[in-house]
Amino acid sequence: MSADAGTRTRQVVQELLSRIGAGDPDRIAELYADGADWRLDWPEAEHGRAGTPWIRHRSSRADAAAHYRELGEHHVPEEAGTEIERILVDGNDAVVTGEIRQTARSTGRAYRSRFALHLTVENGLVTRHHVYEDSLAVAQAFE
Repeated sequence: MSADAGTRTRQVVQELLSRIGAGDPDRIAELYADGADWRLDWPEAEHGRAGTPWIRHRSSRADAAAHYRELGEHHVPEEAGTEIERILVDGNDAVVTGEIRQTARSTGRAYRSRFALHLTVENGLVTRHHVYEDSLAVAQAFE
């Protein structure tokens, strides 16, 4: 693995995080490859529930935009925050750790969830997006 791969990966990850922070789903989606391996560490039976429609596997750039759009529609943006603690890079792979703070729009319940996001970057695009978070905290906020 070259240092160049790690540098490129870090640049794409930082740009992705910046775009997520800016909140424009279409600009965020531009950084995802079609056919990306997008997984959420939630029980399959919980995927796509009415209260949490963004919780499901994805694979296309349009799916990525829809994810961020749905996430925004179901949360109170003025009460959201993300703290990035670490970005660890090894070649084409990166792991981002931190904590999200959100408020469910439908219930008004606030929640916090620690997370790890495993990304793979190839040819300047995200080809893997695997999220590990406290699914119970999220689910309870929407019940």
